[in-house]
Amino acid sequence: MPSASNLTNSLPENLAIKIENLSISYKINVESKKTLKNAIMRASKGERVRTRTVEAVKGLELEIPHGSVVGIVGANGAGKSTLMRAIAGILPPTAGKISVNGRISTLLALGVGFNKSLSGRDNIILGGLAAGMSKAEIESQTDAIADFADLPEGFIDMPVRTYSNGMYSRVAFAVAVNMTPDILLLDEALSAGDAAFKEKSFNRMRQLCDEARTILIVSHALSSINELCNHAIWMHKGKMLASGKPEEITEQYLKFLNVGELPSSYEDL
Repeated sequence: MPSASNLTNSLPENLAIKIENLSISYKINVESKKTLKNAIMRASKGERVRTRTVEAVKGLELEIPHGSVVGIVGANGAGKSTLMRAIAGILPPTAGKISVNGRISTLLALGVGFNKSLSGRDNIILGGLAAGMSKAEIESQTDAIADFADLPEGFIDMPVRTYSNGMYSRVAFAVAVNMTPDILLLDEALSAGDAAFKEKSFNRMRQLCDEARTILIVSHALSSINELCNHAIWMHKGKMLASGKPEEITEQYLKFLNVGELPSSYEDL
């Protein structure tokens, strides 16, 4: 669970999320060959493991009003997924503050938190409990969520370890988008399942948008960002380069992908 110092709900009523001077950094092992022999040799010589500090998010400022549907675009390594995990309370900020007003449902990696020994139905209940729902609330929605996942007959009551990747994705997406969240975080989740399920997923997303839910979507599918979102931000190397209407932001980002260079106005950011 997120700590109160990192994730709070002391916000004006109109705001769902407020991010203040957020920075997140972490260390990674840069050892070329991670073997037991190398580890023993380093220890015998009193050498430390070589690490490198990654600054995944740098000084980010962002306010997201309730009812916003915000798309986040950027190349791999831009800090998009790190930002989403921080908002969800999974990653603590290195500096800065994140304030959240509402119940969050996340789909940051399909099926994270699922117990593969339990059935799909049992995992639906676990997902609801993790989202802060009461047991009665979950049980009232379990059948609808199972129907949305549309698994082959009998599989919803079988252990998740017996599922194909597609079946696993369907249940994970169904849990995330049917928990009636105040705030929904989706990281590359719109591509889950086959063509028919993608259409169903997209329609569910439109419904959530119409219900004025607050939604953050990380996706490389720029057409989906344009169609679903009313705002977009472009992240690059941990910083927010641009923020505005989805069509304008995705157009700028596409130009960057085609040219491989930032506009001159962004070079010093």
